[in-house]
Amino acid sequence: MPRVILHVDMDAFFASIEQRDEPAYRGKPLVVGAPPDQRGVVCAASYEVRKFKVRSAMPSRTAAKLCPHAIFVRPRMDVYRAESRLIMEILHRTTSNVEKVSVDEAYLEVSDQFPGEMEPDEALQGARAIGQAIKDRIAAERGLTASIGIGTNKFLAKLGSDFQKPNGLTLITEREKVAFLRPLSVRAIHGVGPVTAESLEAHGLKTIGDLQDTSLDLHTLMGSFAAKLKERAFGIDDRPVDLSEERKSISSETTFLNDTDDRPTLRAALKELAADVADTLTKSHLGALTAQVKVRYSDFTTLTRQIRLEEPVCAANDLYRLACHLLARHKLVSKPLRLIGIGASTLVPPFAQLRLPLE
Repeated sequence: MPRVILHVDMDAFFASIEQRDEPAYRGKPLVVGAPPDQRGVVCAASYEVRKFKVRSAMPSRTAAKLCPHAIFVRPRMDVYRAESRLIMEILHRTTSNVEKVSVDEAYLEVSDQFPGEMEPDEALQGARAIGQAIKDRIAAERGLTASIGIGTNKFLAKLGSDFQKPNGLTLITEREKVAFLRPLSVRAIHGVGPVTAESLEAHGLKTIGDLQDTSLDLHTLMGSFAAKLKERAFGIDDRPVDLSEERKSISSETTFLNDTDDRPTLRAALKELAADVADTLTKSHLGALTAQVKVRYSDFTTLTRQIRLEEPVCAANDLYRLACHLLARHKLVSKPLRLIGIGASTLVPPFAQLRLPLE
């Protein structure tokens, strides 16, 4: 049976809800988040304000400098969560195989709606009608637009939903996937954070096409991630659609090619891991009340330590600082590390500011 995966991503979800509910905001540069005269960040940006390079997670003061005539409105999380439930109900009418990634995005697997002997690309073409029907229902019933990507796996479906925003519908076939991926940045690959991207780019690997063609030993550069990296470059991804209802935690870890206690190496790894977790938190519109660090030594002894916070954290710098705090307080780098990781749990809306940790 061919795999057929859809990724449904609502367009500027929070901002679009505000524009739908308040006609005066329509067509205007709208920022959902803290006012620019207070400490805080942009939670969502309408497409009109994105033209001024305003992005989510940006300080509100910066957003106001980039677009002085932007309208700022405070987030209404109860409204967004209620809208999310209605959107998910629409998706469940199509299939019960729905993985809710965040309040505004989900993966759907519709493989069982196509004959097992059907060619993958034929099934994908058939799924185009399913994607369009979902978009039409969301527009008619909720007055909102969604972008949908269709592929044989989650990686390709996610790339497709990002490709023609807003209100896009993009199909990436098996026949075309390698060519589709070639011009994209290596940063488009799931799991490639800023530090990994910089390392790849320093070796001349700037595009996915460069990764497809390279004769370099990626294992020397990337360690245990090399095999997955090569697979992604050719559009291969075997991650299943996760049908568990709610995400309980977000984490990222790396295994070093050689055990190390070198501080600059560990700091660079922690910064990348923190950025990866923060990126997922931001995209999921979540913050974490618990931060965790994980280490594994050469004898495979594994330790985790965590800290509970009074208010949620979602910024990479804060996650990095907390991880360093845990490593130092518990003296976890007393010998070389085989693996290091950062985790975030007790996930909640992210809009409060970080305060002192609870001991």
